[in-house]
Amino acid sequence: MQTIEDFGRRLRAGDISSVEATEDCLRAIDRENPRLNAFILVMADEARRAAREADAEFGAGRDRGPLHGVPISIKDLFDIKGTATTAASRVRDGHVAAADAHAVAHLRHAGAVILGKTNLHEFAFGTTNEDSAFGPARNPRDPSRSPGGSSGGSAASVAGGMAFATVGTDTGASIRVPAAACGIVGLKPRYGEVSLEGVVPLSTTLDHAGPLANTVTDAWHMYHALIARPESKPLAPLPVRGLRLGVMRKYFCDVLDADVRARFEDALDALRKAGATIEDAEISHAPLIASAYLLISFGDAAAYHASTIDKMPERYTAPVRQRVETSRYVLAEDYVRALDARAALTREVDAALLGYDALLLPTLPIPAPVIGSTTAKVDGAEQPIRPLMLKLTQLFNLTGHPVFALPCGNTPAGLPTSLQVVGMQTEPLARVALTIEAVLGA
Repeated sequence: MQTIEDFGRRLRAGDISSVEATEDCLRAIDRENPRLNAFILVMADEARRAAREADAEFGAGRDRGPLHGVPISIKDLFDIKGTATTAASRVRDGHVAAADAHAVAHLRHAGAVILGKTNLHEFAFGTTNEDSAFGPARNPRDPSRSPGGSSGGSAASVAGGMAFATVGTDTGASIRVPAAACGIVGLKPRYGEVSLEGVVPLSTTLDHAGPLANTVTDAWHMYHALIARPESKPLAPLPVRGLRLGVMRKYFCDVLDADVRARFEDALDALRKAGATIEDAEISHAPLIASAYLLISFGDAAAYHASTIDKMPERYTAPVRQRVETSRYVLAEDYVRALDARAALTREVDAALLGYDALLLPTLPIPAPVIGSTTAKVDGAEQPIRPLMLKLTQLFNLTGHPVFALPCGNTPAGLPTSLQVVGMQTEPLARVALTIEAVLGA
């Protein structure tokens, strides 16, 4: 496992250079990308040039901070000057970005080396990453399975050892579900913290941008760069004893794969044994989540795609075209009611957090599904894949609360499971997530 933290120590000890780390990643891309299809565009020459510049700067005494010389990938929704932002769609053929997205510019300023742009579910409008003009990205744990979506290529680039970290977007699940499916850390920061200027939208009302990485500390360093504060202070864990955690069971644990449920309960037991207080917490209007999310996200998507769906419908993949066309039937009155539900749910999450350091719930109700599957069997019943994969994550796009997705073990088949850690503000939440990571990794 390649971590930003380890690389930084070795760089400052003179044991490795950015050029060496970048070449290692490029070799891994050559080796792994043909089977995982994580990258749409590999920027090898640009990455080598940036790595040489990072080493020269470091040699001259300029240290840009934790991301100095670190090779990373970028989801192909973010503009990178001089390259196409495809959104994994033929609809955007011929596009070339005139400037970097703000988030990309912040990462460059922090010293990061950009390796290339990663595959995704077309226009981020899906959870499996299989509907892409460039073919499906695949899960490094099992290439027959989805890496999650929509930021599946981003997660696969990190889990497959091709990048130290990456940047994704999250409208209903798209950072956290890929992190869960691939066994890495994902952070959806609080709504509005990371600029979306220069990012192709799905729903401007619900879109977030954030990092995926191998550890909480690495995600923390990426987050600080993304918010244009690259000199992040060291992240320290909290004492486990005295940590108060609310577990969201009702609705959120109603439909879980047996292995996912077992690993989640194992994680709770480990936290209890370490001294944390674990109590149940509840959201009374949870049944409103799915409909409110669908109405808002579809309404926003209809507005963005209004011109292209009429002009070039044949350039969309068939499933995404169907979703876009369906989205045009959202009524204004339904959209407004969904906004009211969103406000009520936000108040309820705020209230649920009172007295707790964080709320806990699983991230993905099932292990990573086989590519092409439309249903998954849970408790003896077939469940449709798309709504099932979104069920546990949508709430926090509606409410805007920051969330970490953390690995919490593996199924007997070796597939990752994950839990969400939800808080009020990103910085204190990161300390809670670091504490939980330490307990679960012990």
